[in-house]
Amino acid sequence: MMRPMLAAVILVGVFTSAAPAAEPARPNVLFVIADDWGYGHAGAYGCKWVNTPAFDRVAKEGVLFNHCFTSNPKCSPCRASILTGRNSWQTEEACCHFGIFRAKWAVYPDLLESAGYHVGFTGKGWGPGDFKTGGFKRNPAGPAYSKYTTKVPTKGIAATDYARNFEDFLAARKPGQPFCFWYGGHEPHRDYEEGSGVRAGKKLADVDLPAYYPNSPVIRSDYLDYAVEVEWFDSHLGKILKQLEAANELDNTLIVVTSDHGAPFPRIKGQIYESGYHIPLAIRWGAQVKGGRTVDDFINVRDFSPTFLVAAGVPVPATVTGKSFVDVLKAEKSGWVDATRNRMLIGKERHDLGRPDDLGYPARAIRTPEYLYVRNFEPDRWPVGNPETGYRNCDDGPSKTHILTSFDRFYKLCFGKRPAEELYRVDKDGDCVTNLAEDSSLREVKEALRKEMEELLRKDEDPRILGNGKVFDTYQYVGPRKHAYDTWLKNQ
Repeated sequence: MMRPMLAAVILVGVFTSAAPAAEPARPNVLFVIADDWGYGHAGAYGCKWVNTPAFDRVAKEGVLFNHCFTSNPKCSPCRASILTGRNSWQTEEACCHFGIFRAKWAVYPDLLESAGYHVGFTGKGWGPGDFKTGGFKRNPAGPAYSKYTTKVPTKGIAATDYARNFEDFLAARKPGQPFCFWYGGHEPHRDYEEGSGVRAGKKLADVDLPAYYPNSPVIRSDYLDYAVEVEWFDSHLGKILKQLEAANELDNTLIVVTSDHGAPFPRIKGQIYESGYHIPLAIRWGAQVKGGRTVDDFINVRDFSPTFLVAAGVPVPATVTGKSFVDVLKAEKSGWVDATRNRMLIGKERHDLGRPDDLGYPARAIRTPEYLYVRNFEPDRWPVGNPETGYRNCDDGPSKTHILTSFDRFYKLCFGKRPAEELYRVDKDGDCVTNLAEDSSLREVKEALRKEMEELLRKDEDPRILGNGKVFDTYQYVGPRKHAYDTWLKNQ
């Protein structure tokens, strides 16, 4: 049921978006989001060790994006941005992982539902965190469809039968009713069944390791285990596409396939580097979108909400700070379509526990086509969490264990402390391993990027830039405390 505070918005939407009988039917919206799937790990991007025929089909018949970014590389903060159309630091408690998600901003599934759409989700919606205390009566992604389970090929994969639950969702809608569905795969989130990739016939030599890792068969095998789970996620997308075809709804469905952030490996998930915030994106929309295109425009996850609303003819609330890219989708160009889409802001506050007083690691960054500038506001803190609590802002797994066995340059890159400022030439150093912040020849570039970032963040009314950044450390952490610093201290 729609929340009362959105009633005024919806009444406007209902009366202004009602289409004359001669116009095409309102499009369905299928939002497909993996949990921890990194950019480039798909056949459409040229990857040889991950097979993604369904994603590749969406890209071939629609648009493949080279520059889609999350504003915060952690699950629940990113998903709050997607749902509200706001940058992470504009969502108060929801900026923090395992936080409270307040129902003070309109979320697009509610808006579409009140405009007549059949709404639902399966798998992982918004989370982890507490939406009920925030005022939501259900998951902000919509009503859950989770009745059906299935046998899985490895023990790390969730038993949720995403495709069968989508079929159940379609059966529940009224004849002719447009739908909005969120398929949230639990994959490729850890844990993995160790060695499952090699047992599936994958080759260690095929994995392209980033420069911040040693050339290790342990890490290569870990990546192949990850690939198995990406492929499971993709297989359910393939089944869903076939269901849409059978229902004659494929070409009237705006299909968006993406992830919430990078892979669950050291220096990636939860970190403000290219691999952490850069995510896959392919979009198909029948005749509305010319297929076979590859677009370079910068897309932020907060842009999804206004894009869905504009496509459906529903007014975009004033609370949304993202920008619809329907115009980019409907253009026939490849490459750069909208030249103004060439800047991106990224940031983080508290993710997982593991520092004294539950403190976070505040950082903000600006990404341009050439550079990434990062401002670490508390460089004396451990960026991935304290060593004594286990570097909790990095998921446990073979790669993490392997890197922690040697205090070498790879350890420093993945777990060591960082300077107040970082500058990377991302068009040449996509792995962000060469910090140019102290390069005197780039001083003017660094200062210009810092100034531009701060101006954009002030426009966003970011508390961190406005001098009230400590508020983020006052927000309640609602998850388990077994890895908290005070828990560790208590047991010494």
